[in-house]
Amino acid sequence: MEGLNLIGAGLACVAMGGAGIGVGTIFGNYLSAAIRNPSAAQQQFGNLIFGFAVTEALGIFGLVISLLLIYAAPGASAG
Repeated sequence: MEGLNLIGAGLACVAMGGAGIGVGTIFGNYLSAAIRNPSAAQQQFGNLIFGFAVTEALGIFGLVISLLLIYAAPGASAG
């Protein structure tokens, strides 16, 4: 039962992989749309940055949760 916090931390790190996939999807779709309609690309740049920021924030939140589970959970085995 002592190592279950490490399993939970590993599962929380899955959010970082999802963030990487999400960022790739966001930029890929933006580039695809910019190639189709270059005149509208500048208008959508703000949406691109907002989507990137939200996606990265969710990945960072997953990292923070995993670090909390490793180092701050009661009975933490690391450190």
